[in-house]
Amino acid sequence: MQTNEELLTTAGAIALDAARKKAVEAEVFLLYNRELSIELHAERVETLKEAEEIGMGVRVLNHGRMGFAYSSDLSRAAILQVVDNAVSISNCMTADEYQSLVEPSVCYPQVTCFDQQIVDTTLEEKIALAQASEKAARDFDNRISLVEKSAYEDSQSYTVIMNSKGLNVSFNENLACIYIALVAREDEDSQTGFAVMARREIADLSPEECGREAASRAVRSLKAKSLASQQLPCIMEPYVATRFMGLLLPSLYGDAVLKGKSLWAGKIGQPVASPMLNLIDDGILPGGLASAPFDGEGTPARKNELIRNGLLQSYLYDNYSGRKAGIQSTGNGRRGSFRSLPAIGSSNLIISPGTMAPEQMIAELDSGLLITEVMGMHTANPISGDFSLGASGMLIEAGQLTRPVRGITIAGNLHQLLKNIEALGSDLRFYGTKAAPSIRFKQLSIGGN
Repeated sequence: MQTNEELLTTAGAIALDAARKKAVEAEVFLLYNRELSIELHAERVETLKEAEEIGMGVRVLNHGRMGFAYSSDLSRAAILQVVDNAVSISNCMTADEYQSLVEPSVCYPQVTCFDQQIVDTTLEEKIALAQASEKAARDFDNRISLVEKSAYEDSQSYTVIMNSKGLNVSFNENLACIYIALVAREDEDSQTGFAVMARREIADLSPEECGREAASRAVRSLKAKSLASQQLPCIMEPYVATRFMGLLLPSLYGDAVLKGKSLWAGKIGQPVASPMLNLIDDGILPGGLASAPFDGEGTPARKNELIRNGLLQSYLYDNYSGRKAGIQSTGNGRRGSFRSLPAIGSSNLIISPGTMAPEQMIAELDSGLLITEVMGMHTANPISGDFSLGASGMLIEAGQLTRPVRGITIAGNLHQLLKNIEALGSDLRFYGTKAAPSIRFKQLSIGGN
């Protein structure tokens, strides 16, 4: 019986041979993915799911006309039909001189993306990780009244990319994750808290730390009140800073630059942020959740310096947008499924940390606000950078955190905010594939009562 790896390789070879007979260029993206999800309630398993999927996406270039089709059926007949469908679609498309397939590279970076211990860890041991997270949360404070969910998840995938130019690359990856959501209650007030921890190696998971973080988030928000409208110095916790990074990304995408939808178009070498800010996209970061030897098109992954000392250094490109801009792809053709075409996306996006402890950042302020959560990020404008968001946090008075705050809004423009940075913390934290330290801004507009 064929392994998944053998099945994918065989399917890719059949598809490329069929495309060659039709005199078209072709790329075959093949993926096997398995996911395990365990959810607990009251430290007992409530839901256990395991799911698998396998499939292929075929992209053909027919004299510059692109066609794409996919299938989760890897039988020979289905593969031939997918190629036929892709070719038929290409016949209806307009020729585009910038459409091309990636040439194979001489070498690819060595990136460790697979932890055998995740596979070897028993189901009981994985359940115990989620249980330990819940216990740590309950032990943290007796005001933790409800643990809504404590969970463990892991995933494993095998990716193969082949094309008619001789490209044939593959890699195996997996990761493990725990998360917890809970409620703290005091008198008539209740507040939610959450925490998540995802790692390439299961040994790096700390369920106790995860549980305590969620409990701390909930407890510190109890009895929160609003604040008078004013301008205040603000500190964003790393979690909040990583959420704002998502708003920043469209200005760095090469296709947005080419379409005139980036405020940073034509600003390479110019200041776009405080001189303190350094931003990198590192596709080969050891332990990074988005690290891989190549991107979703087969271009070798690499580290890209985007902002250095506040000066814009580079945009992110996939193969198509790079050719259109007259430069090489930066290895940022991201692809989450065999059902979709590659598109520009970040890998491990990191704001470099500073040297100041978060406690010192707070201690230096006579008055200010520590922002611990923002709501409504989907309403922010990714092109202009304008935002007006619900927020909550902790009031800073005389260098001390004094009371929780909620029922406020923060408003401004992200691009102006980046120039308003006055301190970066030493507490770099990853949330998924984005990482940031605490960031202190000179001032931010706060709307309250």
